[in-house]
Amino acid sequence: MKLYRFLTGPDDAGFCHKVTAALNKGWLLHGSPTFAWNAQTQAMQCGQAVYKEVDGVDYSPGMKLGEQ
Repeated sequence: MKLYRFLTGPDDAGFCHKVTAALNKGWLLHGSPTFAWNAQTQAMQCGQAVYKEVDGVDYSPGMKLGEQ
């Protein structure tokens, strides 16, 4: 089964650490990162899609994808 996540956060080192942590847990990058200006917070926001293939797991809408 393939799992998908879209990581988001402010454009700072914390976002890079979030993506790095996912990569080190076996997640793979899917596409290019995205950036958008958040007018409410007056800051750039980042996003990166990641996916992971796992065996022996059945999908459930309640599953915590980050823990897989």
